[in-house]
Amino acid sequence: MSSINLQTIFENNRQWAKKKLAEDSEYFKKLSAGQNPDILYIGCSDSRVSAEELMGLKPGEVFVHRNIANMVPNNDLSVMSIINYAVDVLQVDKIVVVGHYQCGGVHEAMQSKDLGLINPWLRNIRDVFRLHKDELNDIIDEDLQYRRLIELNVQEQCVNVIKTAAVQRANKQRGLTVHGWVFDLQTGRLIDLNINFAKILADIMEIYRIV
Repeated sequence: MSSINLQTIFENNRQWAKKKLAEDSEYFKKLSAGQNPDILYIGCSDSRVSAEELMGLKPGEVFVHRNIANMVPNNDLSVMSIINYAVDVLQVDKIVVVGHYQCGGVHEAMQSKDLGLINPWLRNIRDVFRLHKDELNDIIDEDLQYRRLIELNVQEQCVNVIKTAAVQRANKQRGLTVHGWVFDLQTGRLIDLNINFAKILADIMEIYRIV
């Protein structure tokens, strides 16, 4: 595997800045004036999945948080702070949780082995498997089971987003919406999972409704 020369990165940056200024001499002045994104994107840290690029959006149009396997654990202060800041300060009106097929984090969570420090993080994905064990165990093909767990993980992380006070408040006050998508690395396509949140939340929101 070839190593990236760090000086190449600085040269790439110079060329990029030059190109942007050639297109719009006020580009960086406008960029530095502030951000006003409509979307909070919660995705995977996988180096093959670039948030703005795959959505065709520009800097300033999407607020991004990435971690291993696009997780939203309630005890992770990083993602909880991101959600609160995006919703209460930036006033985003859409939150998308974006998983991707061939996710390494989900794959590792499916293995029965000790992975050290990452064990507590992956346990959240194993909990998703436990919640949907009957459906997943009915899938004989391991690759299809893997793909389905990736989709169900997105679904459960969306539910975790909806459980937060900031999101419930913003939904009630201004109609903020939550969406679950999957990115297919083999086709380059984003897939809307069209999750039926009303059905999923019907039996549990009496427990999790806090606003």
